[in-house]
Parts: sequence; C-alpha cells; structure tokens
Amino acid sequence: MPLSRPDAATPLSGWLQYLESLHSQTIDLGLERVGAVAQRLGIELDAVKFVVGGTNGKGSTCAMLEAILLAAGYKVGLYTSPHLIDFNERARINGEIASDAAFVEQFQAVEAARGGTSLTYFEFTTLAVLRMFSQAGLDAVVLEVGLGGRLDAVNIVDADCAVVTSVDLDHMDYLGDTREKIGFEKAHIFRAGKPAVCSDPVPPQSLLDHAAAIGADLWLFTRDFNYSGDRQQWAYGGREQRRPALAYPALRGANQLLNASAALAALESVRDRLPVPQQAVRIGLLQASLPGRFQILPGQPLVILDVAHNPHAAAVLAQNLDNMGFHPYTHAVFGMLSDKDIAGVVAKIGTRIDHWYCAGLPGPRGLAPHALADQVRAALPVTPAGAEGPSVQAFDDPAAAHAAARAAAGEGDRILVFGSFLTVAAVLQALGRRG
Repeated sequence: MPLSRPDAATPLSGWLQYLESLHSQTIDLGLERVGAVAQRLGIELDAVKFVVGGTNGKGSTCAMLEAILLAAGYKVGLYTSPHLIDFNERARINGEIASDAAFVEQFQAVEAARGGTSLTYFEFTTLAVLRMFSQAGLDAVVLEVGLGGRLDAVNIVDADCAVVTSVDLDHMDYLGDTREKIGFEKAHIFRAGKPAVCSDPVPPQSLLDHAAAIGADLWLFTRDFNYSGDRQQWAYGGREQRRPALAYPALRGANQLLNASAALAALESVRDRLPVPQQAVRIGLLQASLPGRFQILPGQPLVILDVAHNPHAAAVLAQNLDNMGFHPYTHAVFGMLSDKDIAGVVAKIGTRIDHWYCAGLPGPRGLAPHALADQVRAALPVTPAGAEGPSVQAFDDPAAAHAAARAAAGEGDRILVFGSFLTVAAVLQALGRRG
C-alpha cells in the first residue's frame, strides 16, 4: 500500500519512502506510463541530449562527457543511477549535486501530474530530474540509462547522440540471456538520422541490424573512431577530428581510454552544436571523477573500491589488479546480490584474492553471508595438493568484513572492496567518506 501523500513540507527522505511504496514492482519496464506523465508535465529539453547505455562503462563515459563540457564553459545536467551514499548524487547541474529542496519541488510536480498512473521509484525520479533539467536553461544534458534501453524510462528522451559502451550479460531476467538479445534492447536508445556511438569492440549483430533498420548514423570503434597511446600520453582519432597529446584520464583502469574515446566520438558527432576546444578535453579528462570505479584510497594498507558486479566488469577489474605493483596479499571484502552471476565474477577474479571476507547485503535481493561464502568456495579453482588455498570467511555486513580485513592486512597488502554498489557504499560510509 502507498504511504500517505507527502506535501511541500515533507523532507526528501519522506518523499523517497513514498516513492518506494507507490508501485507493486521495483522494476516494471515500459514507456507507456512514464511517457504519458511526461506529456502532462510538458517536459521539453532544448539542450543537446546525450543518452548513454551499456553493461559497463556508461557511468565513466557520462562523467567524462560532463567534465569536458563543463570545462568548455557549457551549462550541463547529468543524471546517473544508482547513487552510492546520497540519493541527491543522481542529479547534477553545472557540477553541483541537486539539493533536497530542488528534488521535493519536482516530486510535487510529478505527483500532481501523474493522477492515477502508477510509477516506479526510477520512473518517478527520472521525470523529476528531466523536469528539473528542462527548467535550468542548460546547453547539454547527459542521461545514463538505468537498465537496458528499449523500455527504460530514460528512453522517453530522443537522444541527439546515443552511446552504447558495452554489451555483456547482466540483468538477464529482464533483458535476455544472450549478448544478441541484450544488444537489441540497448540499441533502442539510437534514433533515426542521429549519431549512434558504440564503443564495444565486438558489437552484437542485433545492435548493428537495428541501427541500420532505423537509419541511425552509426559510429563504430576501430571503424569510425579509435585511440592510440604510449606510456606518457594518448591520442583520439575520429572521422574528421584528431585529438593528439592527451594526458591519461583521472579515472583509473584498463577500459578508461575506450570510455574516453566514446565520449570524444559523441562530442565530435555534435561538434556543430557544441564545439569543444582541445584544452577543454585535456582539463575535463583530468577532472572527471566517479567514486567506486577502481577508486584507490590513500594510505596503508591500500584500499581499492570497485562496484564490479558482473563477469565482464570483474574481468576488467582483474586486469587492473594485474597492472598494479606487487602486494604480498590481497584481501577482498565481497558482497553481491542474489540475482547476480556470483560464480562468473569469482571465476574472472580467479586466484588474485588470498583472503575473502564475504558480506551479507540488505534488502530482498540481498544474500546471506554464509550462503555467499559457500558460493565463493564452490566457484574457486581447486587448490593443488599440498598448497594453501585462499581463506573464505562470512560477516554480517560490509563494514564488519572491512574491519576484519583491516585488522588482518599487513602494511604492504591491499584490500579490494567490490561486488555491488551496496558493498562499496557501506565501506565508504564506515570510513566516513562521501565517495
């Protein structure tokens, strides 16, 4: 049952509780309901609209687009999900996180417009943010797709440039169990005659076919844009634009040049409307930040935070770990939701972890710590006779798991916190950090 309707005096926390109670399902894909309410709200975005989807890399690509456009002097709105610590993180205007009052004002408008239409938490939030952006006099908006593409609430927006960063197996209950099915869903953020950037090195045929069928202007990695680099710097090459002598992005990790080149291809594709000087690219890449994506905290022992929660992201994380210097032992604070491919993630990380600290996560999709520990043990490779295999322990929550890892880790060791946004957020909160 929905809670009683909030009003202007209700704090943001009360509104969020109300939103959670509004719809019988947490995820209910489809554009009919959210599109009807958007029409009643009269939402119009005059800005250049970037819509970014993909299995992994979309958050990083959004962060780089925002940072570069801000450095170029444009007014920019950024919508991402989920948040790590505070709900307000989901919307930024000109680099500033939206205030409680701004959200409450928009929630009131959506509530008044929806009438008897039932909206999910994500749909309600999306409409509120789009209305917020429509009133802010922006030059550009960067919108991250929540789940999939075709039926995601963000897809009510017609992108001036759509980006699909990668296509891999995740959310298979909703999107399908093959890359071809998932690629089909993600390709539906493309629009006829508009730039459609795909930075997946091996895009599914379904994505290529849909782009061709609707007449999108498809930009493919290696064919239409690429990057090259050495130890000191890197360069972007597009259809007509070249960006030489770039410093490496502030965002760490093996795939960040791929994400950066997707962002630069998107900007090249709309350069007639949003010209971006080279210096803005340089500054933006150095200023882009995204908590929880191979984020390394200062101090000893080293703490690495990564929200990797599917095998594709775990494979990138494993590569990033391999590229680091020597650490005697790696301790992993690990928490995953029950509907994720836990065995696939553990298999990709493989033998890089010496000690596993398995943490329970809250909510209906949370997994009990001992059940998670059992799945980790089952997924680990068999230890050769006479050798010592990795240890696996269970803890009630990520904070307790992290405390145990800190107590056990030597000064030269590293602690990896990964498996879910919830896992990373809980440890950041325990450390008193805001991301």
